[in-house]
Amino acid sequence: MKPEIGQNAPKFNLPSNRGVNISLDSFKGTKVILYFYPKDDTPGCTKEACNFRNAFSGFTDRGVEVIGVSRDDTVSHEKFATKFNLPFTLLSDVTGETVENYGVWVEKNNYGKKYMGIERSTFLINENGVIEKIWVKVNPDEHIDEILDYLDKASM
Repeated sequence: MKPEIGQNAPKFNLPSNRGVNISLDSFKGTKVILYFYPKDDTPGCTKEACNFRNAFSGFTDRGVEVIGVSRDDTVSHEKFATKFNLPFTLLSDVTGETVENYGVWVEKNNYGKKYMGIERSTFLINENGVIEKIWVKVNPDEHIDEILDYLDKASM
């Protein structure tokens, strides 16, 4: 079940591409963009990650941390981050517990083939660990602009 706006964000403590575990609690006092994506180094996921990379200063200038999450392992994440020079942390949820807790592990249908996978989704978690905004089934081409626009409007 997907958490809702106004609820506490589900806690996590996951290994990162940087060799350390990262928990949600370590970001108290900071806004976090937690984005879930299906798979490292695939076309849509690469486009989305590179768009976050290209706009990274727009997030840091607004005091917002960007974190990507998929079920890939940390070795895959490190290769992906290095290949595309990603400046943000990628978390590895190989057990699937966090993607389940955020409600993004869903049945997908691709050309009639049903399978379980991550629904591309983004959560804005505020300084107190509360979900402020959720974007689901995002379009990698437009998504980063949507987030930055929202952050600008929310800060007015």
